[in-house]
Amino acid sequence: MAFDNRPDPASSAVRRPRFVSQLTRNSFAMILEGAHSQDLHELTDWRSKPAVSFGGKFRLIDFALSNCVNSGVRRVGVATQYRAQSLIRHLQLGWSFLDGRLGEFIEIMPAQQQLNASQWYRGTADAVFQNWREVARAAPDYVLILAGDHIYRMDYGRLLAEHVQRCADATLACISLPAAQANPTGVMTLDALQRVLQFHTGPALPDDQSGDQSAALTSMGIYVFNTDFLYRQLQQDAADAASGHDFLRDVIPRCLAQGSVYAHRFEDSHVGEPGKPPYWRDVGTLDAYWEANMDLVQVDPHLNVYDKQWPIWTWQPQSPPAKFVFNDEQRCGVALDAMVAGGCIISGATVRRSMVFPNVRMHSYSLVQDCVVLSGVQIGRHCALQKCIIDKNCTIPDGTQIGLDPLEDAKRYHVTPLGVTLVTRVMLGQEKNLLD
Repeated sequence: MAFDNRPDPASSAVRRPRFVSQLTRNSFAMILEGAHSQDLHELTDWRSKPAVSFGGKFRLIDFALSNCVNSGVRRVGVATQYRAQSLIRHLQLGWSFLDGRLGEFIEIMPAQQQLNASQWYRGTADAVFQNWREVARAAPDYVLILAGDHIYRMDYGRLLAEHVQRCADATLACISLPAAQANPTGVMTLDALQRVLQFHTGPALPDDQSGDQSAALTSMGIYVFNTDFLYRQLQQDAADAASGHDFLRDVIPRCLAQGSVYAHRFEDSHVGEPGKPPYWRDVGTLDAYWEANMDLVQVDPHLNVYDKQWPIWTWQPQSPPAKFVFNDEQRCGVALDAMVAGGCIISGATVRRSMVFPNVRMHSYSLVQDCVVLSGVQIGRHCALQKCIIDKNCTIPDGTQIGLDPLEDAKRYHVTPLGVTLVTRVMLGQEKNLLD
C-alpha cells in the first residue's frame, strides 16, 4: 500500500493525529548549534543563536526540542560550541524532565576536541562525527539532523514514516519559498517521485513540478538518515581534506551520488491551523527577528503558540503575573496589542504593539511601541522607545528617546536597514551587568 500523508481536502478542518510510533522511538535527533551568527550582530555577542530569546518566554532552540518531544523522538543530543553557557544553562534548567530510566534523554555535547587536540567542530557534519560514539551508544535505526535556530512546528513522525516507506537512504525536508528568499545553496531540483536530483548553488531556479518559477524549493536544514548510511558518509567526509565538513555543501552532494535521497515537503508534516500556510522562519537577521516577534502580537498571527495539542516547552522563571498600575489621565499603566510575560510591572507606562519578556519594569509617562523588550530590562520615566530591540538587563535612563531619529541613534546603537534599533548593555555603557 502506497504511503500518502497529504491532507484530504474534504477533511482539512480535522486535526491530524500526532504520529508517534516505533519509528520515532527508534530515532536519535542531533540538534546543531551552528556557527556564530554575525547577522544578529551584538544580540549574539554573549550567547549562541539557539539561545536567543523569542516570543516572550521561549528560546529559539525550544521549537526544535518541542518538535522532538511532541513527535516521540526522545533521545536527543545538542552539539554546542560558540559561547554556549547560556544555552547549556537553559537546557539544564528546562529540559531535564525526560526519564533516563525509560531511555529518554537530552544530552549536551560540547566541543571536546575528541578526534584531534587542535580541532573544535569544523562544521555541522564534523559536529555529528565527533559525537558518533554517543549516537552509536543509543543504537538508533534513524538519525535526525536538526538546526537549533529555526522557528516552526513539525511532526517528525510523518517525516520518518515517509522516509521509511520510500526506502530512502536520506530524506531532506524542504519548503517552497519566494525565489528572492531562498538560500541559493539549498535550492533543490526534484523528479516526479520527489527524488532529489541536485542542489543549486547559483540563482537559477529548479523545476519543482509546480510550474511556478517565482518560488523555489529550499532546504530547511532538517535531514533524516539511515544510521549506517550516515556513518559511512561521515567517515568519507572526515577523510576528505578538501571538505568544509558541512552537511549542505559537502555531505548531501556526496549522498546524491551514492544513495537514494528524497525530499519531504513541509506541508505534509507541519503542525498548524487548517487553512493557514506552513510556518517556518529562519530569523537570520535582526529585521527578521523583530518581524517574527511582531507577528505574534497580531490579532491573528501566523504562528499559534497557544495550541495545547502541540505545546512549545521551555524553562521560565517562577514569576508572579504581570501587573499594570495607575489609571490617571496622564499616567496609565496599559498594554495594547501586546504580549507581556510574567513578573513585569507596567507602572504608569503605555505599551503598544510590543513583545515584553519576563521581569521588565516600565515606569511612569513612558511610551513603548513596536518594540521587543527582553528579560530584566528597566525603563525609566518619560522615555519614548519605538521600533527597538532592547537586550536583556538593560537600564534605560529617564527621558531617553530611541527609535525616533535613526541618524542620531546610529551614532550609539545599531540601526538595521528596516530602521529597527538594537540596544545592548555595552552600548549603554553598562558592561558590568552582562548577565544573560
